[in-house]
Amino acid sequence: MTRPLLLRFVTVVGSSASFYLLLSVVPAYAQSAPGGGSDRAGLVTGALMLATVAGELVAPWLAARCGYRVLLGAGLFLLGAPALALTVSRSMVCIMAVCLVRGLGFAFTLVAGGALTASLIPPERRGEGLALIGVMAGVPSLVGLPLGAWLASHTGYGPVCTAAALVALVSIAAVPGLPGREAASGPPLGIFAGARSGALGRPTAVFAVTAVGAGIVVTFLPLAVAPGHSGVVAAALFVQPAAATASRWFAGRHADRRGASGLVVPGLAASAAGLLVLALTGVPAAVVAGAAVFGAGFGITQSATITLMYSRVPASGYGTVSALWNVAYDAGMGIGAAGFGAVAGSTGYPWAFVLTALLTLTALAPARLDRAAAREQPATTGEDRAVTAKRRR
Repeated sequence: MTRPLLLRFVTVVGSSASFYLLLSVVPAYAQSAPGGGSDRAGLVTGALMLATVAGELVAPWLAARCGYRVLLGAGLFLLGAPALALTVSRSMVCIMAVCLVRGLGFAFTLVAGGALTASLIPPERRGEGLALIGVMAGVPSLVGLPLGAWLASHTGYGPVCTAAALVALVSIAAVPGLPGREAASGPPLGIFAGARSGALGRPTAVFAVTAVGAGIVVTFLPLAVAPGHSGVVAAALFVQPAAATASRWFAGRHADRRGASGLVVPGLAASAAGLLVLALTGVPAAVVAGAAVFGAGFGITQSATITLMYSRVPASGYGTVSALWNVAYDAGMGIGAAGFGAVAGSTGYPWAFVLTALLTLTALAPARLDRAAAREQPATTGEDRAVTAKRRR
């Protein structure tokens, strides 16, 4: 627990809280504006996620030129300051522009912040350290989503937009205490070159497949469960991220002691099993249990894939790893939410969950290939050697 790592916690909480406070508020704000409709809600969320993915793709290139600290500070500013514009204008043009800029800002905080985190944690403790960062980001998301909606309904949109702006802008004060350009020193690794390499491409593909399931659960579970069971849905949507947070912590500690490669297949199996149980949408106990099992598997896969990816690159590639992992997360969730709706319209929700479980199991192929390849290749980076040495001790 060094001072820079504690300062990094401040920026994690600031960016996550700012993002999630407005995630469900801005669509409602756009829909309630004069001339608004349900299509506006989809447009603003789509613009936000599109800008986030685009920002994640260009962030490693920017970080190589200005350093992670500068990019993180810029991301926090772009995430916070535009939210103030929502307090003075309700035009659709303004709302869309704010979403686009905030999406870029959030992407910069994810990529630059993730790379900085990896540089601040000793290699032999990286799994647990990354899990701790996941907890610091997960708690604001659990609190921010319902709190944003509650504030908007009780105080109006202006105060919640101001709060989201301030929490990001205030956290910029922690940025000067973080490492600067030195974190990005060395030859950069391009994001497309990283994706083409099996060492990074295989874990990215595995995580993207599990993220598809996560997007489906958070989007369609309230619709799949029979009306009159809102309490069951609320419980399931709580235990899923709670189980993911707990299992991510467990997986991180396990990875530091025995390596992360052995966790990927169990994580995938648990994710698929949870989705299969969720197919019993008419059984309340099965819905809650399935959400918990899926959450546990998803958390294990989160921790294992990102730990593996960081261990396979030098410090100059941390930005690329962070970008690839976050693109897999956002794109997987978006594709899952979009595709599941079309499938469920033809098969019904139970069979759509079954098909999603089968899709998750297809990631076993790259997972097993990756583990076999890792066994055949000796450790080449400092991180690999440190973990290998720890395991031998």
